[in-house]
Amino acid sequence: MKVKTVAAVIVAAVCFASQAAQMTADFSKETGPVRRALHSSGFAPKVTSNGNITEQIRELNFEYTRTHDLALINAGQRVVDTHFIFPLMHLDAKDPRNYCFKPTDHLLKLSLDAGLKIFYRLGTSIEHSGPDVHFNSLIPEDFDKQAEVFAGTVRHYTRGWADGFNWDIRYWEIWNEPDGFNNMWCLPDGDGGKGATEAERRANRKVRDAKRRAMFVEFFVKCLKRIKSEFPELKVGGPAMCWFYKDYFRDMLKACKEAGVAPDFISWHYYGADPDTIIKWADDARKLCDSMGFPKCELIINEWHYLGSYSWKGLRNNDPKVLKEVWEGPASHNGIDSSCFTLTTLARMQTSEYDQSYFYGCRHSGAWGYMDEHRRKYKIWYALKLFGSIMKECPVMCASAGGGTVATLAAKSADGKSGWLLVSDYRGEADSLVLDVKGVRGVRSATLLDHERDNENTDAGFAGGKLTLKKKLPGSAAFLVKFDL
Repeated sequence: MKVKTVAAVIVAAVCFASQAAQMTADFSKETGPVRRALHSSGFAPKVTSNGNITEQIRELNFEYTRTHDLALINAGQRVVDTHFIFPLMHLDAKDPRNYCFKPTDHLLKLSLDAGLKIFYRLGTSIEHSGPDVHFNSLIPEDFDKQAEVFAGTVRHYTRGWADGFNWDIRYWEIWNEPDGFNNMWCLPDGDGGKGATEAERRANRKVRDAKRRAMFVEFFVKCLKRIKSEFPELKVGGPAMCWFYKDYFRDMLKACKEAGVAPDFISWHYYGADPDTIIKWADDARKLCDSMGFPKCELIINEWHYLGSYSWKGLRNNDPKVLKEVWEGPASHNGIDSSCFTLTTLARMQTSEYDQSYFYGCRHSGAWGYMDEHRRKYKIWYALKLFGSIMKECPVMCASAGGGTVATLAAKSADGKSGWLLVSDYRGEADSLVLDVKGVRGVRSATLLDHERDNENTDAGFAGGKLTLKKKLPGSAAFLVKFDL
């Protein structure tokens, strides 16, 4: 074990003192409504009644569910994806007899009954079929036909067409991750570069990527114009990029402007371990949209999840040492670092440029779920439930500020009698956190989430307007403190 030098201890103490001085909460200052749409996910009820998880979904209090990948977690069901809803592309897209809506009708009804709003992704779920073999993720042969099928799907769920519904599904996303590689927007012979040498393959890959991008931009604009022409009141956009791909978005927005059509939102994803990057991307996107003449364009990050130092290769590795890193300890995929990364990000999003965010989550068990195959809940479950409880009970935001590794979120209950303060320390080294708290009469209760505790009651010292929260373990930890107002 390494022993800290005296200098290191002094530096840590100074940093902590500075951090503590910055951390405040003032429940006498309301800053606006809590933005519930920032607490959304891909989690939704499943078609199967075997081990029903609807009540678990309710407990998390998400605002929206995004339909992407729902076909992958409903085995054997023909749901959501366009190739399931309209399987034979040579048929007439205006004839309701050529659509298969009933399985998706049932699934969406389960989600609505669970209290979730629907964010519908048009297109296909991701397809990991390899570099050269693709079925559902091939670039469509007929863009006009695909746009007409999309319009038929929107019409069924919002205008009652084809024995459909007049549901309030406002958000419709065109495709998912077209900038992905060999899994979402694929050329017939694969997206990889061809050639005898590595240099030739790189050059050919660059040409192919440019071709794929140009084709998608054309496709996006065509679908956007078609859907907005019939449904101007709905929100239509996309395309859920793998990351905030600024140049790609610029090409897409430029083409929209030239075509005289405006996307209602743009969307992208993030997998990593840095909340600062997530927030910065929203700032960058706002500047981009504004500069290109789309000041009303909403910003949506609709897949994001902690991805530690093991990265994607580690997550898909079978080496016992790597598996231990991925699934055990504080820095594991759904452990306490992941949980505090999530809570920190959710708290900071409330004052960000984002309009919606969707934690990923889609499968209920496994890497992207909240429990293992034996239905034992991961640490991330307790983080999402903790934040969901704030979203459910507290509609009004109050002033607060974190500092250093600490993020805060202060909110009032609907009756104005209690104040809730989330304090999330993501990988911080301080053993206690001190905050100046105003506008409260006293502490009602405190909850702790750390590597060994799952939202357990804990002590919170409060005297002279100062709240002191002591960790029981080093590293990441989160507290939810409730005050009497």
